[in-house]
Amino acid sequence: MTPRLTRADLDSLPSYVPGRNPADLARELGMTEAIKLASNEVPYGPLPGVVEAVTAAAAGSHRYPDLAAVELRDALADRLGVDAERIATGCGSVALAEHLARVTCLPGDEILYSWRSFEAYPIIATTTGATSVRVPNTAGHGHDLRAMSAAITDQTRMILVCNPNNPTGTTVGRAELDRFLDTVPDDVLVVLDEAYREFITDADVPDGIGAYGDRANVVVLRTLSKAWGLAGLRIGYLVAQPTVAAAVRKVVTPFSTSIVAQAAAIAALKQADEVERRCALVVAERDRVTTAIRELVPDVPASQANFVWLPLGAGSAEFAAACEKQGVIVRPFQGEGVRVTIGTPAENDAFLAAAANAL
Repeated sequence: MTPRLTRADLDSLPSYVPGRNPADLARELGMTEAIKLASNEVPYGPLPGVVEAVTAAAAGSHRYPDLAAVELRDALADRLGVDAERIATGCGSVALAEHLARVTCLPGDEILYSWRSFEAYPIIATTTGATSVRVPNTAGHGHDLRAMSAAITDQTRMILVCNPNNPTGTTVGRAELDRFLDTVPDDVLVVLDEAYREFITDADVPDGIGAYGDRANVVVLRTLSKAWGLAGLRIGYLVAQPTVAAAVRKVVTPFSTSIVAQAAAIAALKQADEVERRCALVVAERDRVTTAIRELVPDVPASQANFVWLPLGAGSAEFAAACEKQGVIVRPFQGEGVRVTIGTPAENDAFLAAAANAL
């Protein structure tokens, strides 16, 4: 027999699925270009000053970056109004979620989360050696916090709350989240994954840092990959109590936040007004697309992210394939639904035309 060199439990673990390369689809269809609305990217290009900062930093790429990311953490601390010792940075917020699992869980411990939620959560749990505890979403495609509270056991070490939820775009309001957090034991870490925070317009959805920053067992995840336009450079951060942030910094892969990524992030953080302007454009298009697509799929939930969720169930893969034939790439979750990123007005019009034909 050939000896097994990798873990057997990984065979049943689904791989993370990235958005398809639009250039490949365009070649297949004989088109000039295809439209990619599958990866929740913001379509407006790098922020002013980012390319210049990356170019300048690249001249020093033969040197290691600052392991502690001191300048970046100071910039984030200044923006957020928190002490820098409460911040850890990493290769995207998903990497920091993985690091949090590593600092909280031993094999057999439980990581609790809503499902469907971010597809990396089960991967993080399994590779940590933890047990996934999935609590089904509500009929409205959101977190069932009462059921999640009831699912907490003595083995629960970490709870993930994605707000807004990826891929459904739904949110949890302040009162509901307050009640939930009051039920969580003090020794269980609650991770508020706020990767899409900048797109929220509902005043009832709390800012996790401002609302819960004083709670010792709450961590807030954020990213610069989405609204801040740095998806290709991978920068995320968390805000936690100093002991938790220090533990994460201890286990982060050394130098994983590259020298160019740190420079780009520092430059991007100087463009808060432009980010706000771009987010407003996304929100306006999100509302327009939601209204239009509900003519075809009436039960599309309200989204507070930069994407919309089409609960198409068993028809999800077929719908996505039909859209691809028309040059529009969306993200299907077969048996459940389809997530569609908000693009430019022209891209969104192309999607709506493709959806009308597909349905």
